[in-house]
Amino acid sequence: MATVQVSEAEKVYILHGIRDDLRVDGRGCEDYRHMEVETDVVSNTDGSAKVTLGHTAVLVGIKAEIGKPRPLIPNEGYLEFFVDCSANATPEFEGRGGEELGTELSNILYKVFNNEHSLDLRSLCISPGEHCWVLYVDVLLLQCDGNLYDAISIAIKAALFNTKIPRVHISSDDEGGKEIELSDDPYDCMRVNVSCIVTLCKIGHRHVVDATLQEKACSVASLIISVTHKGVITCTRKVGRGSLDPESICEMTEAGRRVGKALHSPLIKLLQQEESLGKKRQKVGFLG
Repeated sequence: MATVQVSEAEKVYILHGIRDDLRVDGRGCEDYRHMEVETDVVSNTDGSAKVTLGHTAVLVGIKAEIGKPRPLIPNEGYLEFFVDCSANATPEFEGRGGEELGTELSNILYKVFNNEHSLDLRSLCISPGEHCWVLYVDVLLLQCDGNLYDAISIAIKAALFNTKIPRVHISSDDEGGKEIELSDDPYDCMRVNVSCIVTLCKIGHRHVVDATLQEKACSVASLIISVTHKGVITCTRKVGRGSLDPESICEMTEAGRRVGKALHSPLIKLLQQEESLGKKRQKVGFLG
């Protein structure tokens, strides 16, 4: 994970500000930094999105392919994740420096999203035990300035919104075998709606959302919470070497539920507005 050096005086300044609900950049403890979301940015994918959260930038591409269900769950599809940490994101990722972080992120994303409460995995099943949709999610970290999990989850949600999975029709041939036909109608498709991740960092006696690298350096531990649009918590995970007392966990969980639920509605509205523009929308950024 990218880190920065923070002096004791800077830590005191950050801690005192958070105690008074005023962070260094002027935000409150539960406020996100400025966020930019752009979909359909990579042409050779079924869905893609680029998200910039402060100075953290993430690019996600999705490929939908027909595969075989997992043996223990024959009636569900699933997602596979690969995270690549660009050496341009931080000097610490040069060489093989980002491999460990990429593996850690991939494993956590797999546990969060391959969860029947995070998304409807049964809708990805075509024929139980035989065929299902497998969504290959490739994540590229372009810039790193803290709060990777939230930025990645928002990018995945936007990319999945951009991914139109065609309806599948199964018919039997003369020999009793099954034939799979994909619908040619561009409107005869389905979309996958997933939960969002909210990361809360414990700093002093309070917790903050969307921590920067400087704030992360002052944090003893963080709680990663996956929340659906209905405010249902589907997964929690504690990261960091420090400990969290039960009261802090309860407070952070409730804050994560509140922030996560509030995040879904404006994000979906933004994605729908962008889609309504069609081909007329102006491409921005280096992929425009």
